[in-house]
Amino acid sequence: MTYQYRCEPYRGLAHLQRRLHHLAQQEAAGREESQTRFTPAVDIYEDEQSITLKLDVAGIDEKDIDIKLENNTLSISGERKFESEEKTENYRRMERRYGRFGRAFTLPQTVDHESVIAKYDQGVLKIRLVKKAEAKPKQIKVNLSKPEGESGNAEAQQG
Repeated sequence: MTYQYRCEPYRGLAHLQRRLHHLAQQEAAGREESQTRFTPAVDIYEDEQSITLKLDVAGIDEKDIDIKLENNTLSISGERKFESEEKTENYRRMERRYGRFGRAFTLPQTVDHESVIAKYDQGVLKIRLVKKAEAKPKQIKVNLSKPEGESGNAEAQQG
């Protein structure tokens, strides 16, 4: 018995071409999205008195930064605007990100919502969240106690 099959050597190439085209479209869409949004780096550290966040927001005017504290969530958003007087086609390389950003952090119950301090200096946004008084560690002094009866009798016997 002989089997006949249709030989289509370019069928696989057409499928490969469609997949490459789809991949190129996804890459272009991802590149476009990454140019309109970015995520500033953040450092978070905690000590006995407070929690401090430092965000790298160089090139962003402080009036373009919005900070909100609601339901134990700290939200920071803003926008780095592209300098429109320069034409983008003259650039050889653009690595800095422009556009809107947004970060949100869930805070512990120990943060005092009334004592939030935000400072902007040399491209770094520093947010200090002071802890509530009951959350701060307390130093307890340990007193040395003498057994009953020894304090008065011991002095009397020595004297």
